[in-house]
Order: sequence, then C-alpha cells, then structure tokens
Amino acid sequence: MKFFANLFGYLLNAIYGVVNNYGIAIIIFTLILKVIMLPISIKQQKTMKKTTKIQAEAKKIQEKYSNDQLRQSQELMDLYKRENMSPFSGCLSSIVQFVIVLAMFFLVSRPLTYMKHIDTNLINDYTNKLSENSEGQLRYPEIAIIKNMSEIDENVRINMNFLGLDLSDVPSQNYTNWKVFVIPILYVITSIVSTKITTSLSKVNNNSISEENENKKVVEENTENKELVVKEDKEDKEADAMEEMNKQMMLMMPIMSVSIALIAPLGLALYWLVSNLLMIAERLIINKYFKNEEE
Repeated sequence: MKFFANLFGYLLNAIYGVVNNYGIAIIIFTLILKVIMLPISIKQQKTMKKTTKIQAEAKKIQEKYSNDQLRQSQELMDLYKRENMSPFSGCLSSIVQFVIVLAMFFLVSRPLTYMKHIDTNLINDYTNKLSENSEGQLRYPEIAIIKNMSEIDENVRINMNFLGLDLSDVPSQNYTNWKVFVIPILYVITSIVSTKITTSLSKVNNNSISEENENKKVVEENTENKELVVKEDKEDKEADAMEEMNKQMMLMMPIMSVSIALIAPLGLALYWLVSNLLMIAERLIINKYFKNEEE
C-alpha cells in the first residue's frame, strides 16, 4: 500500500509544484486518476449491464436444477462461458478502488513522507520536539509539523489553504469550527446521489430485461389435459430484493465513509468529494453512450 501512496505522492507533488495549492492539486490529481481509471470504469459498467441481462437465464437454471447442484453449477459455468464473462468480473474494480482509498489515506495522513519526500530523520526530530510540548500523543505528526514548523522550515511548508479551509484540519479534532464539516457533508450528499443514480440505472436495466422476459413467456402444452401452462416470471421479486439491498447499501456506505472522513485530514474528504462528482458525470455519460450504442 505504501508503494501506491508513494507513487501517488510523486504525481501530487508534481502538480503542487505547478499550482502551489494543496486543494487545487488534489482536484487535478483526482481528475487525472479518473482518466487513467476510465477503461476499468467502462468495463465495470459493461459488466453490470451484462450481468443484468444474464440474471434471468441464471435464475431459470437455478430453478430448473434446484435438486441437482452439480448440474446447476455446470450449466451456470456454461452460461458465463457463452457470454464470455466471469462470475468474479466485478471483483477487480472493487479491489482497485479499495487499494486507492487506502493509498490516499496514507498520502493525506503523511504528506511529508509520500508527497514531499522529506528525510525521515528530520520528520522524527520535529515529531519529538512537538511531542514534548504536547499533552498527548500526536495522531498525525506530519500534519502537526506542517502546522507548527512551516514558518521556520520552508521544506515542510505546504499551502493547505483552500477556499478558506485548512485541508490539514481533522474534523474530529476541530469540532468547534463548523467549516471543517462542509466538505464531509457535501461528500455524503454526493455519495447518496451517486448511489441513487446507480440504483436507478440498475432498475432501468432490470425493467428492460423483465419486459423482454414478459414477451418471451414460455407456453407449454400439458400432454394429459391438453391445457396451456404459462410460466410466470419471478424476476420482479428478485428485482425488489435487489432494490432493497441497494437501499441499505445507499444508507450504510455514506455512514461508513463519513466516519473515516471525520478522523482524517480534510484533504481525504476533498478527494472523495471530487471523485464522487466525477463518478456521477462518468456514469451518466457512459450509460448514455451504451444506450445510444444499443439503439
């Protein structure tokens, strides 16, 4: 994880050297990272749409071979093989996002190490000096060094001022200052919007598939009674269950994320906020492109 934090730090520091503002550097860094990650995002959205399409077939297989798990597994594997898709296709994107989140936490927590690449001995010396004058243990020593030692050593100076906010502030340590909660609150709002958009797009895809299945209802002839038996589609129940799970995720994810944002320097919350805004635009644009392509 430190490798990626160090790698991101070189890029962030290069941008900072041009704009001389930590907040603007994070915004540009986030935009560049999104562009680099665009192929993975496109593949993820393609996977989501393809998964929705094969869910109906997978459900039929599960029902048909409910008493034969071995045959069921074989049929599902054949289905994924025919569609040229792996059951674990979505895992790569999740792993990459998890790595980036941890790397960014390391980066904003220790900007002198990973961004400015200051000598470790100097950081330790400053940390010991600040610890002597501190009542308790420093949670983020490098943030404390930037706040207290910038005037006497320009090597540890980083311009953290962004729109009147100090991006080195930690909300949980500055709860009397309402301004530190602005970015985390905006982050939560954009997280909810992003999740709603994802849920909405997924619901549209599910409805589309359900309509196709409705038109393809299988009519079987009962050889004994010569009656027509219509197989009722059960995708609506599955869609409702999926929608309920998405609602729970929509509530839980912002809560978990904001909990981290409150105990980390504001730079992390700013990164997440900008990343969410770009993600919303990205999903809408990519989905529109796919829709036009299908039409």
